[in-house]
Amino acid sequence: MALSKIWSSFIIVSLLVASFQCFVLSDDGIFNRMVIGKADDQKLNPIYYSIQQDLYPSKFDNQPDFIEYAKGFSFFIADSAHKAQLIVFGNGELQTALMQSQSAVSLKQFENKLVRQADGIIETCTVAVNICIRLIGIMTLFMGLMSIAEKAGGVRFLSRLIGPFFSKLFPDLPKNHPATGHMMMNFSANLLGLDNAATPFGIKAMQSLQEINPEPDKASNAQIMFLCLHASGLTLIPVSIIAARAALNSKSPTDIFIPCLIATFVATIAAMSLVSLKQKINLFQKTILSWVGFTSLIITGLVMYLVQLQTAELQSFSGILSNGIILLLFFIIVGVAWYRKINVFDAFIEGAKGGFETAIKIIPYLVGILVAISLLRTSGTFDWVIAGMKTAFEWVGFDTRFVDGLPTALIKPLSGSGARGMMIDTMKAFSPDSFAGRLACILQGSSDTTFYVVAVYFGAVGIKNSRYTISLMLVADLVGIITSIALCYLFFG
Repeated sequence: MALSKIWSSFIIVSLLVASFQCFVLSDDGIFNRMVIGKADDQKLNPIYYSIQQDLYPSKFDNQPDFIEYAKGFSFFIADSAHKAQLIVFGNGELQTALMQSQSAVSLKQFENKLVRQADGIIETCTVAVNICIRLIGIMTLFMGLMSIAEKAGGVRFLSRLIGPFFSKLFPDLPKNHPATGHMMMNFSANLLGLDNAATPFGIKAMQSLQEINPEPDKASNAQIMFLCLHASGLTLIPVSIIAARAALNSKSPTDIFIPCLIATFVATIAAMSLVSLKQKINLFQKTILSWVGFTSLIITGLVMYLVQLQTAELQSFSGILSNGIILLLFFIIVGVAWYRKINVFDAFIEGAKGGFETAIKIIPYLVGILVAISLLRTSGTFDWVIAGMKTAFEWVGFDTRFVDGLPTALIKPLSGSGARGMMIDTMKAFSPDSFAGRLACILQGSSDTTFYVVAVYFGAVGIKNSRYTISLMLVADLVGIITSIALCYLFFG
């Protein structure tokens, strides 16, 4: 029910904002962008402008850099063939231009009109299906592998190993239940940044938990705890973020590593604490404290080692660790199954069939949530929210540098790829080593995509009532955002 209300709200708010922009602000191209627009269609309804000589935002080194940046938003310099619809003047000349009945805005107003193109609802539907199609192969492989592991006793082994901790955190879960092993594999994949592996493991865990769910349409306590922990996105090495920073010529691509790790760890602890409080689980039990303390020590030790590595060494170590773990899993699972004389290939095929069926099943859920996100982005709702926040913080006298990095945080609960694109866009606009660029990277690494995760995981098992899942996940996201901002000021001032 909660997801239904949020989904409906996204659509209604987006359409109201778009209608205001169309009929009040005379943006006659907004409905086209919302329906048939594409993220790479930079020339959809272009606006031509003229600009006063040597007038550009201070964050750009020169006017040509600003003009090149503006092109990404369908703004182009006017010429003899294209009359200027928008004339940008310095503050001193703005009033004179208005008296002459020219269309004129200040430089700040011009920047507020810069809206990055995004996929409309038609293209978004195609993207959603393509995502599911790409998931078919990955889920088929890993769910087939999980089937072998189950028959070989590997899942039961993991269940016994982690059982003492999970029995306290998941009191409704029967002892040595296979879901324990599935969740452990999901968390391990997340920890190593293996997003592609984490999804099928997570869906398998959700399916296992659904088997003991007394109300199949309603999320159980165990499912809520698992999903909130998964969405907190605890990751040791944010390799993709570091690689993006390096690609954009950051002077120190790895300087966000420690803030990212701390932020995602705090978000995970927050998620666990919030759900435990709601479900009346005592976190101060010896077993829970021991496991959390042990994990903290491992993370601290790894951080101390990794901070000594150069960028190339860090990426190399991460690649060896992450990919090596995948291959080690293949070796152990297949090796143990072969030793126990299990028909390995038949077991693989049996599980792989479920991977195909699950990937197809989540298409309606994914289309629905991504279309709502698309409307929010193409209607300009996000841009209005950011502009309003900056004005509010300026009014109370706060430093507003962090607001420029917030679009990543606002989109992250809705779309992982959208947040990644916003992170890169922020680094391009302000430079990767700017305060906003670094903050966007830390925010990107602080949590997972809340609404995407809810749609995919609950959709895979047919749950319609998510109860308090989304509200707690969003609060944990907020904790991650606040922590990220604080860490960015602490580390980068």
